Amino acid sequence: MSDDDPVLLALRAALAKGESKELRKATAERLLALARPGDALTEAETALRLAPSDGSLLELAARAAEASGDTDRSMAYRLAAEAQSSSGLPRTRVADVTRPNTTSSRTEELPSRPEADDVSASIDLRGGAAASGGLRLVASNGELREPVDEPPTLTFADVGGMEAVKQRLTRTFLAPLRNPELYRKFGKTIGGGLVLYGPPGCGKTFLARALAGEVGARFTNVSLSDVLDMWLGQSEKKLHEIFENARRHKPCVVFFDEVDALGQRRSALKGSAGRNVVNQLLSELDGYAGRNDGVFVLGATNHPWDLDPALRRPGRFDRLVFVPPPDAEGRKRILELKLAGRPTTPGLELARIVKRTDGFSGADLEAMVGLAAELAVEASVSANREVPISVKLLEQALDDLRPSARPWLEVARNHAVYANEGGTYDDLLEHLRTVGLA
Repeated sequence: MSDDDPVLLALRAALAKGESKELRKATAERLLALARPGDALTEAETALRLAPSDGSLLELAARAAEASGDTDRSMAYRLAAEAQSSSGLPRTRVADVTRPNTTSSRTEELPSRPEADDVSASIDLRGGAAASGGLRLVASNGELREPVDEPPTLTFADVGGMEAVKQRLTRTFLAPLRNPELYRKFGKTIGGGLVLYGPPGCGKTFLARALAGEVGARFTNVSLSDVLDMWLGQSEKKLHEIFENARRHKPCVVFFDEVDALGQRRSALKGSAGRNVVNQLLSELDGYAGRNDGVFVLGATNHPWDLDPALRRPGRFDRLVFVPPPDAEGRKRILELKLAGRPTTPGLELARIVKRTDGFSGADLEAMVGLAAELAVEASVSANREVPISVKLLEQALDDLRPSARPWLEVARNHAVYANEGGTYDDLLEHLRTVGLA
């Protein structure tokens, strides 16, 4: 029981001897760690009565309120904390925080930003955020400039192995673009959604960029910070503008890295703000009135089982594609790409290295090459001459590394075996059989 926690008991005993802001703060932190956000909020607000302008206490109260599901109070405390940290702003009293005025103008609460000579980045809180991380580029004449990402120079030729995944992406994304009239004749739209999943470091993001390079499309990489906002309703606006920007510049690939962070199961979300973001994402993927024609939506995640089931409905993210650790041919190609341009011994034979790196991800192989390069530099300095990367140095680097994909596969096994509704994880199950985990 948390009431028997020795740290909490010690803090309670100290408070019985005398009131202290620091002790109240420490107690609130401990209660948060013990998963008692309601009690933590009470302690934080008691501490704020002693020090109403303490920014760290305001932040703590905001975290406790958010954890307890009180999103309005959490937002108000965060506003107060921001006001305290901003120069030239009036101090905010605790009494004002507990009853936030949701109708006040937020624009007036923010300090003015210094402008650059010709172009500056500013946040338009009233009209919604632009597609690039909530930023609008503003020229010297005050005209809004919309950011446009150019197509990546990567192609599938730069991706080692993963032939089955490339074929799936070609069928889903490339073929419709190369034969648009044929696909439209058969009632197929040009666009769609797909989620890449697999162990960390296996090239999901790299593959998405290569796909955009193949189709000659602009590539918009969307991270969690590009969408989530402290203001109620702003996250949904940001998400909408990301899709609107893609629709204006199609063909365009919109890539959501760690998409499970934005599209979590709504049943697992406590506050309404998170559920609203998921609802907005569902609406944008539907592309009302067929406006997503030419917009390709890719997601990447290490935890596909955390995605809201509605996101995987046909017409949204209707396909899950497993991106496994590279096979022998893929590992050889990745090593060749990573060693290209570095000093290596003539006729470097990689067969031994490829055999020893079974189960290694692309990131593991890159780390091994990087470590071998460090050893080569160290040897070059000692010998006062250039020492190229050799098989011996690669094996020496390999002795210090272990495959990172195995723990993920062991966790994923339970989901693949016991929660494989409709064959969702068939590709994963097949891979697990090949490595002896199923």
